[in-house]
Amino acid sequence: MSTNPLMSIVLEPPYATVTSEHVLPAVQFHIVTAREKLRAIASLAAPLTYDNVLRAFDESTRALDWTMAVVGHLEAVMNSPALREAYNQAQPLVSEFYAQIPLDPELWAVVKRYSETEHAASLQGPARRHLSKTLDAFKRQGAELDTEAKQRLTEIASRLSELTTKFSQNVLDSHAAFERIVTDERELSGIPESARLMARENAARKNLEGWRFTLQAPSFLAVLTYADDRALRESLWQAYNACGTRAPFDNRDALQEILALRHEQARLLGFADFADYVLADRMAHNGKTAWDFVENLREKTEPFFASETRELQQFRSELEGPEAPALAPWDVGYYAEKLRRARFDFDEEALRPYFAVESVLQGMFEVASRVFSIQVTERLDAAKYHADVRSFSILDHDGSELCQFVVDLYPRENKRDGAWMNGILAALPSEGPHVGLFCANVTPPTSLSPALMTFREVETLFHEFGHLLHHALSRVEILGMIGTRVAWDFVELPSQIMENWCSRREALDLFAKHHVTGEPMPEELFARMKRARTFREATAQMRQLAFASVDLALHRTYYALKGSTVVEYAREIMSRFAATPLPTAYAMIASFNHLFSDPVGYAAGYYSYKWAEVLDADAFTRFESEGVFNSETGRDFRDKVLSRGDSDDPAALFRSFMGRDASVDALLRRSGLASATASANANA
Repeated sequence: MSTNPLMSIVLEPPYATVTSEHVLPAVQFHIVTAREKLRAIASLAAPLTYDNVLRAFDESTRALDWTMAVVGHLEAVMNSPALREAYNQAQPLVSEFYAQIPLDPELWAVVKRYSETEHAASLQGPARRHLSKTLDAFKRQGAELDTEAKQRLTEIASRLSELTTKFSQNVLDSHAAFERIVTDERELSGIPESARLMARENAARKNLEGWRFTLQAPSFLAVLTYADDRALRESLWQAYNACGTRAPFDNRDALQEILALRHEQARLLGFADFADYVLADRMAHNGKTAWDFVENLREKTEPFFASETRELQQFRSELEGPEAPALAPWDVGYYAEKLRRARFDFDEEALRPYFAVESVLQGMFEVASRVFSIQVTERLDAAKYHADVRSFSILDHDGSELCQFVVDLYPRENKRDGAWMNGILAALPSEGPHVGLFCANVTPPTSLSPALMTFREVETLFHEFGHLLHHALSRVEILGMIGTRVAWDFVELPSQIMENWCSRREALDLFAKHHVTGEPMPEELFARMKRARTFREATAQMRQLAFASVDLALHRTYYALKGSTVVEYAREIMSRFAATPLPTAYAMIASFNHLFSDPVGYAAGYYSYKWAEVLDADAFTRFESEGVFNSETGRDFRDKVLSRGDSDDPAALFRSFMGRDASVDALLRRSGLASATASANANA
């Protein structure tokens, strides 16, 4: 047992040495140890104090949390049959254990007794908030239910864990199972040379002739955006939007059961639906507020969206004649890119030579250094679980280490799609550095060039690094309130605000340099990029609002309907936001990891991206007026938002930085959607 690297928390996670055999023994050990700590709290007699009740409770599961974070990361980025089996064995045990904690009557009695003491009444600031949130969490998770209802909640938690884990694995396997081999070079017309080379080398690695296209984002998006061959575009679009619907990776039955269990869970706990249950402790507070927020934005966006849709069809007719067929979903990105080029003389591919990964990383770190008075250095001696992985440290202005983190940027067939950040270890200020990571799936290097990214991929790196900074710069004294452990409609503020620097000339000059000549991005190219910045922004916003709407609808109203499958219902909702009719095989919901790869995750909370976008657009106006590299403004954001975690109400943190509540106006202006709504003002 002593050789198991998961048995005790270490500063540098043992990613490179963990094997599948380590997982279950470590998890079982940490569950037993955590139970002992919880029993000790439940057995307390007077005097009850903040430290022996709340702080002890907060820290009782720390080793288990760390172990599952390490294992969960490996399962996401280095998936293998053995590791998957071990993770699938451990996850239900962990879920059941956590579900039982608030259902322990003796533990709940001690927490309530402490809350009634003079000591508890004297608490101030974050400690008082901690007590209030702990009491609320116990109640919201069933502490006051009868024995039968508690047992059912435990069963639901365990089953949801199994279903959502399997959902995620089916998506990974479904993506990996697809390939489109092209052997006739004429089918590649329009596809940039960089994407062709990537596809050629992808095929060679599989000992195949020709070009191999997959559903990994760099491959998939290159085809949808540039391929002249309509059949090729359609084949990838159809495959991507049917993921999770074909045996042996079919998620459709799981979708039905997940939604039913979530609804039952919410009703057992006294809520009308899962949205009200999830949002009770978030900024929106309930499903109706979130829905009204999304609808308000939809109403403001829809006229612009309709205009963009008409314009795109008209553009196709201008190119191909009045008999040009109506656009299909796999045509939209292709003709939109042609329209962008025609209107702005701007091709997204023209930016790629200026966005080499190494330059972007170093420039991003320099932006953070100037704004937040930190320094990022590489840790060359750190162990690696894959050759692509790199390790770094964040140092404060006085040289003290704030955080160690791992970066994993390129797609692999055994790696989850998308981009994300994880806080592996949250440290109290007296303990030393935090530990975290961020991952993405950006365009990888080829034999002829380094990794050259699209502008959207650059924004993705800044986004995930923003999450990491929220974790790294936290100085909260309470474990459960550190860093990103905040309301999910606030957690995207630190990540999304970082994206603003990507389009500022002052910031671009730090990293947008030609990968061969080292020359900065020409002013003419920058000007064209800037002019095209809000191109089809209404369409992009409607896409996000579609995801938010289908999420809320599924978790608020679907359970009351009869005779409609989840896939059918989701398709009907999504069609209201689509620029073209959606085919009957459209089943994006069956691979929507944000909603269904976790018992909660972003379920009933996808609106958070837009909610936080209102916050980030508004907050960035201070940097715009005071200087994007103004270190005093950066210090204020660091002190009043990034360092504070969940130690105060999110709305109060925003007000402390801006001096007022948030307004939607800045988002509409930034998106180019303000001309007809300049006077609109909606608080978030």
